[in-house]
Formats: sequence, C-alpha cells, structure tokens
Amino acid sequence: MIGDWMKARGNRNEMVIATKVAKLATRPGLSAANIAAAAEDSLRRLGTDYIDIYYAHHDDEEIPLEESLTAFNELVAAGKVRYLAASNYSAARLEEALKISRELGMSEYLLLQPNYNAIVRNEYEGDLMAVAVKEDIPVLPYFSLAAGFLTGKYQPGVEVDSVRAGDMPDYKNDRGWAILNAITDVAKQENTSIAAVALGWLRAQPGVVTPIASARTIEQLAEILPVVELSAEQVAQVNAL
Repeated sequence: MIGDWMKARGNRNEMVIATKVAKLATRPGLSAANIAAAAEDSLRRLGTDYIDIYYAHHDDEEIPLEESLTAFNELVAAGKVRYLAASNYSAARLEEALKISRELGMSEYLLLQPNYNAIVRNEYEGDLMAVAVKEDIPVLPYFSLAAGFLTGKYQPGVEVDSVRAGDMPDYKNDRGWAILNAITDVAKQENTSIAAVALGWLRAQPGVVTPIASARTIEQLAEILPVVELSAEQVAQVNAL
C-alpha cells in the first residue's frame, strides 16, 4: 500500500521510511540471513531501493550481537539501509551493541524506540535512559498513549467498544486513574486535548525527541497534533505519580 502510494505520487525522496526486523512470524529473529532476507522483502513490498531507518524490533539473545550487527552494517554499506535503530533493548545489551559496532568500525544504532509513556516507565527510565542520554541517542517512544488510555476515552466504570480495550487491564487501577486525572487537569489548564498533554509530557523527558502516536480518524489526529510545552511544575505533577 505504501509503495503504491509513493509510486503514484513520485514522492519517495520526500518520505522517511522506517521498518523493522525480528518479530514477523515468517521472518523471526536477528540472524544474519533473516536480517538480509527481511530487508529484501521490505524493499520489494515498498517498491524502493533503500530503507531510511531499519530497526531491530527486539533483541535476540540467541544470536551473537556481532553477527546481527555485521548483517546490518552490510546493508548500510550496500546502500540498502541508511540508518540503524534499536527497539526493546536493555541498557546492557544496547551498550554492548554500541561497543561492538565501534570496535569493528561498523554502523551503529542511532535511534532507540522503547515502550514508554506516563504509566509504563520502568522499561525506559533508569539505566536505559542513562545510556540514551550519555550516548546522545534520540528516543522515539512507542505506545506513547498507553494504547489509547491516555486519550481520556476510558473512564472508571464506563465500557468502551474498542479493539484496544483488551490492552487496558494493567492501566485501569488507582495509579492509572490518578495519572490520567493529573494529565486531564493539565489539559484543562492549557485548553488542549488530554492526548496532547500526554505526548507533551513525553517530550519533556530526557532523551526523548518525539513520541510515536497513531490515529484511526481525523478527529483522533486533531487530538495528537498540537505541540504542548509543559511547565516544570506540570511535568512534576505527573512525574510524582
């Protein structure tokens, strides 16, 4: 679909295309062979001869890091990939990957995509955040709106007909509601959407350059587009929960 869209408009050079390898059922893991094959699959489907950002979708501890990183480097050297990125890596493994790439003079991970939002913080805050900040690696969190929970459409005791509703149990607790209420209060202060504040909170965190958020409707898009700069007090209000 994306390839056809770009071909019809002739706008490939205006686009930044990111794709991932490791998690697809038919192309699992980060073996050298799988990384190369998955890249070729993506290039064919997208109708392009290069990928702008190629992510390791998650770590693969069954494959030596050097094997995976060498395969990624070969794609960069061949001009099939421009930049490498990591998603769902621990701080220790990310540091090890950077060390190997530098020792061998290879392309290294230049972006990081962790699961991070105002509710789920433990996967990024702490050691991984410290590595990202120390290495000056831009962070683009996914699940920025906690599968829609931080848009305000979910409320205590109210059933919501949504394909994401099943992802909510871990958020529908006292802490989750308290965080949502704090973000809602800030949204009222700023006369903006709850989603915009949740994304603004992320942008205020160390290392984060921009959060990743998606929309299914024009109305949802309007809620996530505003760029809200939160005050230190507003950020602290959410941080405290």
